[in-house]
Amino acid sequence: MLERLKNNRSIMVVGHRGFKVAYPENTLLAFQKSLEMGVDVLEFDLRFSKDKVIMVIHDETLKRTTNGKGKVSDFTLAELKQLDAGGWFGKAFEGLQIPTLDELCELLAAYPDTLLNVEIKPSVHAKEIADLAIIKLKEYGYLSRCVFTCFDAEIITYIHDTYSLKTQGFPEESMSNFVAGKDGTYSKMWSVGISMKLLTPALVDEFQNRGLVVGCYCTDNEKQVYYALGCGVTLLTCNDPQPAMSIRQQMGSRN
Repeated sequence: MLERLKNNRSIMVVGHRGFKVAYPENTLLAFQKSLEMGVDVLEFDLRFSKDKVIMVIHDETLKRTTNGKGKVSDFTLAELKQLDAGGWFGKAFEGLQIPTLDELCELLAAYPDTLLNVEIKPSVHAKEIADLAIIKLKEYGYLSRCVFTCFDAEIITYIHDTYSLKTQGFPEESMSNFVAGKDGTYSKMWSVGISMKLLTPALVDEFQNRGLVVGCYCTDNEKQVYYALGCGVTLLTCNDPQPAMSIRQQMGSRN
């Protein structure tokens, strides 16, 4: 499925942290709703708990998406599981928890055709998180479905060189530890994600000429989707996947 995307430039819709616009991000409910919609790719973020359990949460700290405070890495799994990861979004979502990678993998078993964009958040433990996540995803039989993402070019290089797995990076100005040149960071990447603020047809052409699959984030309304498609983007990362999926269906019905 991944190779078909690169060879035929099929359009794929990515659920960013699940169905983020309608449900609390990076919760099992947000992932379930995104999967039920039929997104092609599910994107999620990984961090360590204090006792080195892989948790699915975006921020380094708990304040924005839970009722807790402090760094995620300062709390054990048991302590993190006591937090409310849904009430911040709305009263109807009170009681949702921060999921573990294991819990998400169990949910994904019912969706064998869904690809996975696994984002390793930059941290002092990023390589260790990548190692353990790769082991876990291999145990579940999911590695062939995965692209590993990081804004730290050192982690992209590590995953590429150590495991020969597909990686997604970003334009040079968006990454830390970027290495220029023929054998630099771009040579370690299978795909590149471009912010809508940076997206232009010329930039898409530049990366496609490098042999990279080009994605962008985040296309959440019709205007953004049509602009991205007009630029030549094939991976549409969405907080709200509905406009992109509707437009893709319309395009398919005309072909």
